Amino acid sequence: MVRLEEQSNQRAALRAAFPATIPVLTGYACLGMAYGLLMAANGYGPFWSALMSAIGFGGSMQYVAITLLVTAFDPLQAFLLAIMVNARHIFYGLSMLDKYKGLGKVRPFLIYVLSDETFSLVSTLEPPEGVARKDFYFWISLLDYSYWIIATALGGLLGRFLTFDTTGLDFALTALFVVLFLEQWKKKENRAAGVIGLACAAVSLAVFGPNNMVIAAMALILAVLLGGRKKLCT
Repeated sequence: MVRLEEQSNQRAALRAAFPATIPVLTGYACLGMAYGLLMAANGYGPFWSALMSAIGFGGSMQYVAITLLVTAFDPLQAFLLAIMVNARHIFYGLSMLDKYKGLGKVRPFLIYVLSDETFSLVSTLEPPEGVARKDFYFWISLLDYSYWIIATALGGLLGRFLTFDTTGLDFALTALFVVLFLEQWKKKENRAAGVIGLACAAVSLAVFGPNNMVIAAMALILAVLLGGRKKLCT
């Protein structure tokens, strides 16, 4: 009887979580398949695409890692690049400490698969009446995680049969961040941070060039935001 009740609770949580993840599904389908296609174009089949997504679930960093896989490996540069590209996880991860407090055995999994899109959902949504918070957040996280792995595997499979020039396909991720930037720009209070980001990127491009600007730009943005946090937060 207890087991049947638990299964019923899980089904209710899944039914509540799935509609909320549909926008993530559509986005991950496009970006994930593009990633799989790029991996295939560089000699890595669907198994490697799915494995990379399952272990190194990092979205933008996975796109960057394609270049690291096919060029001379520099461990220090790879480490610093990974830290800088994913530094945002530190800040929104800290903000989820209270949200994930007391969730028991699923908490490590929720932390592991926390992505930008999952964060946007679990940080704003509350479970409906009758659905446990732990189960609701678990299904949102698991669904989003599964969407990405499946999409990247499908992209890798398609890459075996489709032969076309993939030049520019990695711009899909850039386009996503441009859209996110424009959405944030609509809010007046976010524009100062946006200008700081653009200015720091421009300075880094001018000083370090296009091949070495990313780490410098991220470090400069972080320094400026930390230094001006009082003014930005008022």
